[in-house]
Amino acid sequence: MVLSGKNINGKENNFQSAGLEDEKEKLLKLSEVSLILDTYDDIFSDFDPRPYDERGMSDDFLAEAKKAVKKKSSETIELKFLIPANKRNISDETIIKKRLTEHFNNELGHLNKRRRKIMKEGGIFITFGIVLMFIATFLLFGAEKDLLTSFIIVVMEPAGWFLFWEGASMAIFESRKITPELEFCEKMSNCEISFLAY
Repeated sequence: MVLSGKNINGKENNFQSAGLEDEKEKLLKLSEVSLILDTYDDIFSDFDPRPYDERGMSDDFLAEAKKAVKKKSSETIELKFLIPANKRNISDETIIKKRLTEHFNNELGHLNKRRRKIMKEGGIFITFGIVLMFIATFLLFGAEKDLLTSFIIVVMEPAGWFLFWEGASMAIFESRKITPELEFCEKMSNCEISFLAY
């Protein structure tokens, strides 16, 4: 809250309510992750008119939460929302807590499914690559060579290497790209959410 007043020289000056700011500071220090809200709508998308129990999350909220949670090493995060006392509504808070947990559990499920799919596809590529390289090796050392056999070897050998390395790249590097988002959703799905008035 910003209050305005004039000093004895008639100059305009702005000052904040010291008691309110001290209380806010204490609340911020108590929790691991604290976010200040003007209203509950700050958590949700402005473009989604549905009620809180169905509404999509705000990109701004998710970005701020990611920044705050990224710095925390502990698995269990304590997330506190600071909201003006006159805007608090306990029944809305219960719905919002449930909605947040649902959202992050759903995201976690999707990310785990995506990671498994990438790993499975990577494994298939690696397997086919090894099979092609084995066939090429067998033709190279075990069969009589004519033009067709030589052509098959020339095609299979690089194809085998390509599939093998592409599969390894998917299994190792592509799956790692999901890791930060996965860790964020894991922490958020297990976090303890509470609302505090200021």
